[in-house]
Amino acid sequence: METSQPATQEFVDQVYEYAANLLVKMKRNAAEVEQLLMTQGLDADSATTVVSNLQAQIRDVKKAQAKKDMLHGGLWCVGGTALTLADIGFVFWGAIIFGGIQFFKGLVNLK
Repeated sequence: METSQPATQEFVDQVYEYAANLLVKMKRNAAEVEQLLMTQGLDADSATTVVSNLQAQIRDVKKAQAKKDMLHGGLWCVGGTALTLADIGFVFWGAIIFGGIQFFKGLVNLK
């Protein structure tokens, strides 16, 4: 007797959603999440795989956000500097400072 593919995929999705909730929203560490998954019936290898996959996805999302922060921050900073140097009568301190802070925030989070 074969298990149906949609039911199996639904179970996998539920496991990943549960583990992601524990890692991201509840701020549990990887070892705690693995233990909780095993108490829910997953074997140790599967629990480790789920947590490893989620950690890789979280890392990728954080890197993408850091790169976006760097880009937007750089654009604000350069734009504010360019408009200030264009001597149109205003100094765009807000754009320069905001852009610099956002750029360095992204740079720090890029790790």
